[in-house]
Order: sequence, then structure tokens, then C-alpha cells
Amino acid sequence: MTHGAGKSAVRFVARLRMYVRAFGYARMLCIALLLAFLAVRVIDPLPLEELRVRTFDAYQVLKPRVATQRPVVIIDIDEKSLARFGQWPWPRTRVADLVGKLTDLGAAAIAFDIVFAEPDRLSPAVAADTFRDLDDESRARLRALPSNDQVLADVLRRSPAVLGESGLPRTVPQPDLRLPLTGLATLGGDPKPFLLSFPGLLRNIPILEEAAPGRGLFTIRTERDGIVRRVPMIMRAQGELMPSLTFEMLRIVTRADTILIKSDEAGVKSVAVPGFEVPTDRNGQLWVHFARHDPARYVSAADVLDGRIGPDAISRKLILIGTSAVGLLDVKTTPLDPVMPGVEVHAQVLESALTRSVLSQPNYAIGAELLAAILFGAAIIWLAPILTPLGLLAFGAVIVAIMVAASWFFYAEHRLLFDFTFPLIASTSVYLVLVFNSYFREQAQRRRIRSAFGQYLSPALVEQLAQSPDKLVLGGEERDMTIMFSDVRGFTTISESFKSDPQGLTSLMNRFLTPLTNAILDRKGTIDKYMGDAIMAFWNAPLDDQTHQINACEAALDMIERIETLNAARKREAEEAGKPYIPMQVGIGLNTGTCVVGNMGSDLRFDYSVLGDSVNLASRLEGQSKSYGVPIIAGSNTALAAQDKFAILELDRITVKGKTEPEVIYAIAGREDVAQSPQFRTLREFNAEMLSRYRARDWDGAMAAIENGRRADESGLLAKLRDLYAERIAAFRSNPPPDDWDGVFALTTK
Repeated sequence: MTHGAGKSAVRFVARLRMYVRAFGYARMLCIALLLAFLAVRVIDPLPLEELRVRTFDAYQVLKPRVATQRPVVIIDIDEKSLARFGQWPWPRTRVADLVGKLTDLGAAAIAFDIVFAEPDRLSPAVAADTFRDLDDESRARLRALPSNDQVLADVLRRSPAVLGESGLPRTVPQPDLRLPLTGLATLGGDPKPFLLSFPGLLRNIPILEEAAPGRGLFTIRTERDGIVRRVPMIMRAQGELMPSLTFEMLRIVTRADTILIKSDEAGVKSVAVPGFEVPTDRNGQLWVHFARHDPARYVSAADVLDGRIGPDAISRKLILIGTSAVGLLDVKTTPLDPVMPGVEVHAQVLESALTRSVLSQPNYAIGAELLAAILFGAAIIWLAPILTPLGLLAFGAVIVAIMVAASWFFYAEHRLLFDFTFPLIASTSVYLVLVFNSYFREQAQRRRIRSAFGQYLSPALVEQLAQSPDKLVLGGEERDMTIMFSDVRGFTTISESFKSDPQGLTSLMNRFLTPLTNAILDRKGTIDKYMGDAIMAFWNAPLDDQTHQINACEAALDMIERIETLNAARKREAEEAGKPYIPMQVGIGLNTGTCVVGNMGSDLRFDYSVLGDSVNLASRLEGQSKSYGVPIIAGSNTALAAQDKFAILELDRITVKGKTEPEVIYAIAGREDVAQSPQFRTLREFNAEMLSRYRARDWDGAMAAIENGRRADESGLLAKLRDLYAERIAAFRSNPPPDDWDGVFALTTK
């Protein structure tokens, strides 16, 4: 390569990069994504097909076919018929009587949703060989009678009858039959590769097959989800092209000798007889336009056999003989009905075909869907950098509305099935890529803000500033919040043990504060500040938390458990190192009330914090946890809101220093499992009795309750509390409280 050619290549690459940047990497990605979607639609995987047919199901639910005409009658071998004429199978002579009566009543065609695959076991000759103690003359007379199958065959020859056959999953031997010739012609490409195929074919016995004018498959292959949406009109069974039972009935009615299959390179388009054409999908299946299940389609076979049905109900009608009796019922699921007899599905196929209300998904539908995806996707790619986010959203909504409306219009007005879900998914994916591209660009800008301010402000505030820069102002808002203060008990003693190792003390505090912080954050809490060994946190700000009292109590209990785990590890380490071990204990105060939360401080420096009387009380309660000998003390608002979830004990009625309004305080002793335990219930009863008698000035009764509680409290959970009340009672015995004393104890320290 010459030096000049090298320069030209460099210039070309630079110019190409410039064009790509001008066009946008996101646009390039969207074009590639759109092409990938087009390839997926051509492949048409099962999830995409299932979404499409579910959409068509919704159309039928919203606007089912209304059955205004009744060209089809189902002769039902129902419970009534079995009760009248005995269990199934009936003798073929009775079936012959049924067919004969229907023929005499003027039926246009009679089809069986039943296979007579074996000879009738009730024929006279069979009976002659079966009955015992039968004389030779009677046995000979029975053998001379025609078989029941012959009787039925004779009736079929003079009737417009169609026998039902079934496709099988395996090949079976076929009888040598001399069947009337039915021509099958094709127009266009070879349809065989597209048709549903069954390896085997279950026929009726030869004497019936040869006598009947028509034969058709009643096999219905459900969709992958078990729902019947399409019924094949033509299919292959054990190598033979076979019409469906319903289409063979149409052939018999039109007296046609040939069935025409129209197809092209995309598959089958329709199946026709002279003067009548049924559109199909590419596999030769008819999309059934279902109406609701209607008992009016059914006539009991017993009523026909007993002569209670007149010609008006049968004449010129297409007759399907099937069953709804329990044990014989062939149940199908349709988009409209979860349970529908299979014979009624065939009836609905005939109704929709004869009333020209069949559904159709033309072979060019896939081309229309691909074109719609290309047009709408390209429009979004072109307009995305031009329109505002709201304008692009509005444009997308218009596209969705157009696709849904067009699909519904073709279904409702022309009974054509066009899928809007694929163009919608493709164009929506393009839209989302562009939206996410804008989002990632915005996130990059926020990361720059975090990088600039992260070393000066708290991470939580920096995140808020990145999300909402308008929060960078002084002031706050009132909220109902739960406040927590926690502090280490005996921290002075612990710090003295690290007098010569200040780095060790720092490491210990980090090791101590980390699990406590995680316990708070895991329960949706916000860390306000660290004050040496103490933590201040709050709930229900900046994010809403409808259960902030419960989350705060859970966090407090979790903190106690994590401290116990930490102490166990420190004890092992101290024993291994031969050093003294001092356990760490924490006191926690919780309180709920109205606070002001927001950015507090000066114009030059401020912090996201909380202020209010409830905050002060939470701090005072934390300070009293040592006096009452319990690790967690909660104010009444917190405790009463969480009382159904935790083991809660009333401790006292107090007024804190600087306040005159009393507050009932509680201990959080455990979760609901502790609250339901017999031991805790006993402790709570003795504790309640102690408080009741104490406030009633019944010093002897209060002391008795204290002693009972001591005996019941094996763990010593409330030992210090009982000692506290015992000291107060001793003081009151020598110096009784005033007459207006109401049991409230005034704290003299913070």
C-alpha cells in the first residue's frame, strides 16, 4: 500500500466515524435490533406464536360469533338415551334405525363423531355362538340372519352418511377396501409438506367403509396449551390425503366428486369444492370462529328413535352424531369455553363455514406484519433525536393505537387475523433501546456530579442531589417518623483497655458499627449520623415507609443479635490470644412522632437530618435502657403500632427531664415467636400485676408480684426492672408519695 493510499484509508475511517457519531450509535444498534426481530418473525418460535394466538383468543372473547342460523344439529347420545336404550355401544341395528329415521326426516348429511372399528358383538351369528342350551334349529336360524353391521351398511348406502375416522400416532395394518373414488386436485404448489400428518389411520370395519358415501377424519390436534383454535380441513394419515369429517360433509352436500386444494410457496391457502371454498392457514387448518356453547344445538338420540322429533328440526340440516354422556364425552377447550364436547367443535366449524363467517389468517399476513414493524421501527429511530421525551412517548402511543385498531378492524369487520403483537414488540424494543440510551447518558452525568461532590458531602445526600438537584436548598417537611438512638454500654472501660492501642480501638469500632449499620439499612432505615460509639437513625424519610415502626423494631432486635454474634467471635479471639475479654452491650431507644426532616444547617454547610420533640425523647429513652436493665426501650407510639408483631412489655410511666407530659415506655423483648411463648406470657402477667398494684399503692401486693416474677424469670430478663421497683417501693414505704400521685416517675437525668 502506498503512502497516499494509507492516508486515504485513514481519512475514510475518520469520515466514517464522524458519520456514525452524527447518526448515533443508539440508532445503529436499533437498526441491528430491528433486523434481528425480522429474522425472529420469519423463524416464528413457539413463544411468539403463542402470544399471537392468545391475542386472537382475546378477540374472540371480546366479540364471539353470534349464531343467528342453525344449519347444524347434534344428535346426542346423552344420559337420557343411555337410560332409555341401554349402555354404549348400542347394537348396530339401533344405530341403523337412528340413521334411517334421520334420513327419512330429510337430513342433508349425517356424520359420525364415532369410529366403528370392530364388528358388532351383538350380531345374530355372534349370539348363536355365545348362547348356551340353544337348539340347533334356533342356532341355524340366527346364523342365517344378516349381521347387525350388514343392516347398518344397507342403511348407509341409501343415506348421505359420512363415517368418522381417526389419525393415530403409529402405523396400523389397513384392510383391503373398495371405496368410492373421491378426487383430490391441487392448484399451485405441492401442499403435502405443509399438511398435518398422522403416521397411522383408524378406519371403520370394511363393510361399513365400503357402504358409506363419505369418510373423513374427526381428529383435532390442540395447540401447545391444550386449546382448540384451528381444525384441519385436509390432512395426511398413513400416507393418504384425507378430508376432515366436516369438509367431507360439505362435499356430500354439494354432491362434488373432487376436492381442490389451493396452495402457493407459503403453504395452503384454501380447500374447496365446486361452489364452496374454505380459507385455511398455511397448514390447511381452519381458524374456527367460535360462538358460545349452546344446548339448543343438541337433540337427544332417544327423542329421534322414539319419534318425538319432526321434520322441521332435521330437514335440510347437517347432522352430527356424537355423545355428551359421562364416560363417553370427548372434551375440548376453546377460547370461549373451558369445556366443550368435541362434536360441538365440528358443529361450530360447519356453522362458521356455512354462514360465511370463518376466520382467516392469509399467507400474506406475515409480510404485512414485517412491513409494519419496519415502518414503525424506522419512524421511531428517525424521530427519537428530534422529539422531546414526552413527544416520543405520545408518538409511540399513537403507533400502538394504530396497530391495535387496525388489527381489531380487520378481525371485527372482515374476519381477518393480523397480528399486532410482533410489530408492537419490535417497535417497542427499538423505543426502549433509545430510552435506555438517554437514561444511561443521564446516569453518566449523575456520576460526574457524584464524583465532584462525593468527597465533600455524605453519599446519601450526593445521591439525592444527583437524582433531584432542586433539593439543594435549606428547609424541610413534616413527617410521622420513627427515630432510633443506640449507644455502647461501658464504652469508657472498653476504651481504657485500648489505651496503648488506639488503632485497635478504631478497628474495633469499625467492626462494631458495620453490622449495626447494615441492620438499620436492611430494614429501610436512614443513618443520620455517627457520634463516636453512638448511632442516630430514622425511618420514613427520605423514602416513604408505611411500616416504619415495625421496621425500626426489627432493626433494633437485629442489632442485638448481631452484637451477640460479634461478642462470641471476640471472646474466642481473646481466649486464643490470652487477652482479657470485655463484652460489648448496646442500649437502644425508639420513638415515633411528628418531626421535621430535610436539609438542616447554614447556607455554606448543611446536612440531611431530623428535628423535633420526638427525637429528643428517643435520645432520652436510649439513656434509660441501662436503668431499666433492658436493651431496647420504645415510646408508646412505636410500641402500640408494633404490638401485634413483637413481644412487648410495659416498663413505666415517666416524665423526662425538661418535660411535664408523661410517656408510657415499653421494652421490645423479642419477635412474635417470643410473644407467643408460655414463659413470656407468664412474665407479662406478673409484670402487669406488679405495675397495677404499684400504681394502686398496694406495696405488699406489688412485692408479691415481684417475687413471683423472679421465680418465673429463669433467664433474668426483667431482674433489674424488678430491683428498680423494689427500691422505689422501699422508698415509698418510708416516704409515701403525695395524695395526687398517679404512678408517674420523673426522671432527674438525661
